[in-house]
Amino acid sequence: MTDKIISVKNLVKKFGTFTANDNLTFDVYKGEIFGFLGANGAGKTTTIRILCGLSSPTSGELKVAGFDVYRDAEKIKKNIGYMSQKFSLYEDLTVTENIQLFAGIYGISRKVRKEKEAELLKKLNLEEAKNKLIGGLPLGWKQKLAFSVAIFHDPKIVFLDEPTGGVDPVTRRRFWDLIYEAANNGTTIFVTTHYMDEAEYCNRVSIMDAGKIEALDTPANLKKMYNAKDMDEVFVKIAR
Repeated sequence: MTDKIISVKNLVKKFGTFTANDNLTFDVYKGEIFGFLGANGAGKTTTIRILCGLSSPTSGELKVAGFDVYRDAEKIKKNIGYMSQKFSLYEDLTVTENIQLFAGIYGISRKVRKEKEAELLKKLNLEEAKNKLIGGLPLGWKQKLAFSVAIFHDPKIVFLDEPTGGVDPVTRRRFWDLIYEAANNGTTIFVTTHYMDEAEYCNRVSIMDAGKIEALDTPANLKKMYNAKDMDEVFVKIAR
């Protein structure tokens, strides 16, 4: 892996006297599934907001998809996708209306949108449900659609902020199949999760505690380093 898609050097973010990000340095590579873990309040969401161009760092050097976070926040937003635990869909709109809305936000032409929409509905087996309100769909369907909409404009990176919260294990596993597929197609996946079994699915994992990155390596290396049988044990040893 040589193509850096995210480069973070000495990132500091302060809110008054509170330091949310304390001198973070890490790189993420093209097509990588990068797990960004940490307990609540560790500083994960603050970091993601900065990388998405939604918040400015206090100091540090950061590039996302080749763009500088200080100067090129708008360009960054055009080159990334984002999905939160809330799935980022509008419950009172239909499946088709949600797709059309996000296509419009991402500036996709009507012709391209129509082709991609038909392709997507077929792939997700949602052709018969295309005129149903999102609010009435099963959780697993919403989740798959939310992810597909987040990468509808072929972004270089997609940020997934606890995307599988509250979902059953079978649905979670199916969702990871979509993640693998996107990564195989060259999209970089930056994912936060509370499920340590999902950390095992990542190429590399960073673990934050109290605003600092305490560990960063492959799941296999981290287990070896902390003499742990699984990532759950690694996490407890670091974050307790």
